[in-house]
Amino acid sequence: MTPSSAIRRKAIDMLIKCIATVAALIGIFFLGWILIEVFRQGMGAINWKFFSALPAPPGMAGGGLLNAILGTVLMTVLATLIGVPTGILAGVYLAEFGKHTHLGAVVRFTVNVLMGIPSIIIGLFVYTILVFPFKHFSAYAGAVALAILMFPVVARTTEDMLSMVPNALREASMSIGNPRWMATTGILFRAAKTGLITGVLLSVARVSGETAPLLFTALNSPYMLKSLRQPVANLTVTIYQYAMSPYDDWNRMAWGASLVIMVTVLALNILARWVVKESKR
Repeated sequence: MTPSSAIRRKAIDMLIKCIATVAALIGIFFLGWILIEVFRQGMGAINWKFFSALPAPPGMAGGGLLNAILGTVLMTVLATLIGVPTGILAGVYLAEFGKHTHLGAVVRFTVNVLMGIPSIIIGLFVYTILVFPFKHFSAYAGAVALAILMFPVVARTTEDMLSMVPNALREASMSIGNPRWMATTGILFRAAKTGLITGVLLSVARVSGETAPLLFTALNSPYMLKSLRQPVANLTVTIYQYAMSPYDDWNRMAWGASLVIMVTVLALNILARWVVKESKR
């Protein structure tokens, strides 16, 4: 190697490092800016009434977002109950039973496509099958839309985590007479539980801030939810409506709701990273 080529390689390496560092700093800068701005604008709306009272009528000060908070929690729980088990089952099939089959390839391709479909398309699809035929928006329609968004994340995470488990564990479990399903649930799940939990947390974090699919399915409501067949209040659509309103108090409440969602998503991401860190330790 000539001295000139070595100098050129070092120069290119240094240039790439500088570009990557600048790009990372730009991302950190905008993330910090967003966090600071949401905290600054949203803290003024956070009080006890924010979490315990219903919204005030338009133009009147006061009130809270209790119905939207409970509606968001309810739909997220329902979506988790639907999307997580189906996603785990799909991931188990891809990793353990359909790894080298044509059907497995089709399922894997479908999961990859679902991960890239815009959420508004999912909302329109659920609107077509669960809202339009029954002539009303509903909480369960919103939960189904969120569950579809969670499904590919959980499925891919489950497949990846189970694929990382050494084959020696499978062979050892099955060599003592355990059937394949027992080896998967009793041995492989325990070995990959950290990754599975992380995937579930990240999928919940993803749907926590979705707005577009809920506009087509759950819509919104100023009242407490009495039935899953009714429109349900939720934080993301409330933020959209309050932020676009001409009332200063509603604008302030929109910032407060944004702060609640941001803190929730941030906490879920930190928890997922902590789980991974503890497992490595």
